[in-house]
Amino acid sequence: QVRLVESGGGLVQAGGSPRLPCAASGLTFSTYALHWYRQAPGKERELVAAISTGRNTNYADSAKGRFTISRDNAKNTVYLQMNSLKPEDTAVYYCKAGQRLYSLEYVYWGQGTQVTVSS
Repeated sequence: QVRLVESGGGLVQAGGSPRLPCAASGLTFSTYALHWYRQAPGKERELVAAISTGRNTNYADSAKGRFTISRDNAKNTVYLQMNSLKPEDTAVYYCKAGQRLYSLEYVYWGQGTQVTVSS
């Protein structure tokens, strides 16, 4: 059974720098691309950052220069380091693992962790 469990959320002051870990189990972690998404109240879920199996990274414009995604394959964990948080970063943050194998796509989501940024 595949599980992704996010943690590290909570109430953070503007300008804060929390790190969100997402621990995975039940899958061959190193073979999956990993993503962080977020969903703010009343808005659609949006991609924040992604890291490939080869550690290539991509970021949403809103995250560039402030957020860093990284992965530790030995610990089966993906991280989102967030710096200089703003109130508009308030959202539920989700991690996702994805893999395409031949014609099949495997996608797993965590349950999310709430990050609330106070001004």
